[in-house]
Amino acid sequence: MSIINIDKETGIRYGVISQYSIGDAIDDIEPDWGEASCPRCGVEAIPLEDFKGNNDTEYGHGCYDWACPTCNYVFDSDEAFPAEPIGWRYVEDGYHLESCLDFDFIVLKSPYYTHAAFCSPCVPGAGNLDSPDANGVETYCLGHDWFEGDEAPYPVFDVATRKLVTP
Repeated sequence: MSIINIDKETGIRYGVISQYSIGDAIDDIEPDWGEASCPRCGVEAIPLEDFKGNNDTEYGHGCYDWACPTCNYVFDSDEAFPAEPIGWRYVEDGYHLESCLDFDFIVLKSPYYTHAAFCSPCVPGAGNLDSPDANGVETYCLGHDWFEGDEAPYPVFDVATRKLVTP
């Protein structure tokens, strides 16, 4: 058994699911823009209110939200973050999902689990939520309310009680 892609506290494996499997629930997953950085030198930017400028401070265009302590440049959020998100993230209601691969999400934490086949070789040790398997490994999963008709395509168990959750 692999010791990667597993929650060491619970012994439950992380789950991988295609974004196409969750339908409209994907609208609740937020883009991850990464940390603000200086568009000139690339160092981590600081919020403008924490910046102590001087006579050499140079101001960019737009609103002034961020500053670079290295090159003394003050700039807008449009310059602080990339044009496209670096990924997608959902951290609410006991869940922690992150984008992985090109069109998938990895479930790093959930109040629920199911049994699934291993997800190999792309995410070794994780469970593939698109391949439920009654004899498979315990895998963090999404609850019934993430799916159309409020019913998951696999049996859902509560992590705390270890009992089956009905739709």
